[in-house]
Amino acid sequence: MSKKIVIVGGVAGGASAAARLRRLGEENQIVMFEKGPHVSFSNCCLPYHLSSMIEDSEDLVLMNPQVFYKQYRIDARVYNEVVSIDRENKKVLVKNVVTEETYEESYDKLILSPGAKAIVPNLKGIDNINLFTVRNVVDIAKLNTFIKENEAKNISVIGGGFIGIEVAENLKEAGYNVNLIEATDQIMKPFDYDMVQILHKEIHENGVNLIVGDKVVEFEKNIIVLGSGKKVEADAVVMAIGVTPETTLAIDCGLEIGETGAIKVDSNYLTSDRYIYAVGDAIEVYNALSNSITKLPLAGPAQKQARAVADHIHGIPVKNTGFIGSSCIQVFGYNGASTGLNEGQIKALGMGINYEVVRVIPQDKVGLMPGSMPLHFKLIYEVPTGKILGAQAIGKGNADKRVDIIATLIKLGGTLEDLKDLELCYAPPFGTAKDVVNMAGLVGSNLLQGIFKQVYVHQVRDLVENNEIIIDVREEDEYKDGHIKGAINIPLSQIRDRINEIPKDKNVYLHCRSAQRSYNAIMALTHMGFDNIYNISGGFMGISFYEYFNDVKENRTPIVTKYNFN
Repeated sequence: MSKKIVIVGGVAGGASAAARLRRLGEENQIVMFEKGPHVSFSNCCLPYHLSSMIEDSEDLVLMNPQVFYKQYRIDARVYNEVVSIDRENKKVLVKNVVTEETYEESYDKLILSPGAKAIVPNLKGIDNINLFTVRNVVDIAKLNTFIKENEAKNISVIGGGFIGIEVAENLKEAGYNVNLIEATDQIMKPFDYDMVQILHKEIHENGVNLIVGDKVVEFEKNIIVLGSGKKVEADAVVMAIGVTPETTLAIDCGLEIGETGAIKVDSNYLTSDRYIYAVGDAIEVYNALSNSITKLPLAGPAQKQARAVADHIHGIPVKNTGFIGSSCIQVFGYNGASTGLNEGQIKALGMGINYEVVRVIPQDKVGLMPGSMPLHFKLIYEVPTGKILGAQAIGKGNADKRVDIIATLIKLGGTLEDLKDLELCYAPPFGTAKDVVNMAGLVGSNLLQGIFKQVYVHQVRDLVENNEIIIDVREEDEYKDGHIKGAINIPLSQIRDRINEIPKDKNVYLHCRSAQRSYNAIMALTHMGFDNIYNISGGFMGISFYEYFNDVKENRTPIVTKYNFN
């Protein structure tokens, strides 16, 4: 028996549900409403129009109503806004936003995919600036047209999330003076503070004026006023501090709203009305690691949800395993990826998890190969089970590949032992025989078994200021090219002959370039009876990246004689 299925909203959620519904059957009537001019577009690609990487804004449009109908027999109606839902009679009231005429449309099943809207706080003087948000093709075209026609020079982006970073980068690539302002002490919350310093450095060194830990409090004429009193010139301002679920329709018709302020759905993405589903940025989802309800405005999860809804409508069982939050980003020359829990989330949620951290910086491919670069990799696992909880990777190579591996293991309940045992592809142009993730598993296993002890890069400044004993086991030429102030140089090649220089009655902290050689030194010393030795996780390179941005922006005295980023 055929059904009439009405979908509110297109893009990742609505359009994907419509296409899947048609693939599952030809008999249903499918009507999709979109209040804007485009029913399906690549919202993740929007910022790249600003740098002309995507030259024409219309290229962002993936499917128009005519093609939708010809290929799928889906009635996609743009410039048609659903303004209310009559649940009792199973009808929606639709307004043509061009003619302002209204009409009713009945449904057997209704799918809500209204997305989310940009958060724009009502700050003093907000009318004094040329303000833009970036949520759709019209938004990005409007911004691009304005800055070109008005010959804008100084553009400020407020908010250091995905959209903010990508907009700032593409504006800089286009030749503008760009300020990126983030109220908290770091950009990109999917990454921990120690890891994100790599991205802070990259943004700063590419000429973006990155301001963190300073909140926008008001606006003057083409001026942003910060909490510190600093004033920033801005011919245009892009507000990218986040999004809030578009729940107006749901609230007005009495659907249940969840604890996060998004639409509450069950495991099949049904709302509190058994004839109405909801997907995408407007709903709340279950985080399988934190065992909590959260919002996850990402295209990948929206498409999974859309497919699940179409399946459920056609009687196909749906397995909802929750979400873990996997994402990636390119920031100028660096690629970053993260999955699962990070330390910030664990602490912010008060989860009380006993966990440990692995921080390694191996090469992403065989060192002899052109393009071989360090990959900063952080793994978080549960103690004592070894269950993998999350990972972050940042480097100039395939960060996403490594994090995808971890995301897969997390979904399958994997542990450090599983990670050690993974058999991955290897050839010198692609990776190493012991891949980055394998190495992380091995280091984690050693830590879990108590084979060695470690401290982290964020603790090193305190060690230096407290005059703790730090031994640099790199070779003499490496030491001369830059080292921690006060560190003693005892190369690994000499350490067995100079053990009389290493005290046994005080804590001693060893490091090398990336923590590999210092680990070998620790193992040798451990076998010689030393039990007071700690490895500095991340090594001198990790310390350099961690310290650099704050040293520069705060005019702070460095703890190193010279940084080493390679």
